Amino acid sequence: MSTGTRRRLAAILAADVVGYSRLMGEDEAATLAALRQLRTKLFEPVVAGNRGTIVKRMGDGWLVDFASVVDAVHCAIAVQQGLAGHPLVKLRIGIHIGDIVQEDENIFGDGVNIAARLQEITAPRGIVISDMARRSIDDKLATDFSNFGAQALKNIATPVTVFAWGAAPTQSAGLESTARDKPSIAVLPFDNLSNDPEQEYLADGISEDIITELSRFHWFFVIARNSSFSYKGTSPDVRQVAEELAL
Repeated sequence: MSTGTRRRLAAILAADVVGYSRLMGEDEAATLAALRQLRTKLFEPVVAGNRGTIVKRMGDGWLVDFASVVDAVHCAIAVQQGLAGHPLVKLRIGIHIGDIVQEDENIFGDGVNIAARLQEITAPRGIVISDMARRSIDDKLATDFSNFGAQALKNIATPVTVFAWGAAPTQSAGLESTARDKPSIAVLPFDNLSNDPEQEYLADGISEDIITELSRFHWFFVIARNSSFSYKGTSPDVRQVAEELAL
């Protein structure tokens, strides 16, 4: 029975399996088994736990509808962290909030199209969100995403400012002309020099606050918290850090 057509605002998550055709060609049985386990043990339970609705299932991906951008981002991070180190399956995830048209069980519109295009430029194991989506999440969560400037997306008329969790977006043409022309900065976690372990939270909070404030300035590139905090508890050579973070 048709439920008609209606227009609404939604957060859309588009996820895609990296190299699906190649994986199927190399070992179809192993690929299908891995994807079945991903779907039943990780992806779909995490989506449900974050109040998402899977609108479309493809052999190599999903389209998910959320009422909240925060839920969509938490879902994406949990999925990518759950897949960390998986020997076979890697995902790309794009998230955008925008106007969609729902017709029966399908959804259409810019919200869907932009999320799908963001997914296409995402690095394996990464997440890319639009500026509109980032402005809808809290500052602490936003510090996990690095600003890569305005990117030209396929068949999208206006460039979209994108923020990435994990590795940089892979669309080289737009990336070279925007983010990589900017000065770059990384805020490494502060050490707790006191004998009070409770001060650890204060030290981390100061680092996070600095990252948050710096990220408000769009004329330079700020390394995301999840990347810079990978050096917590170490004494790295700053030249090595600069090379690894591509500063």
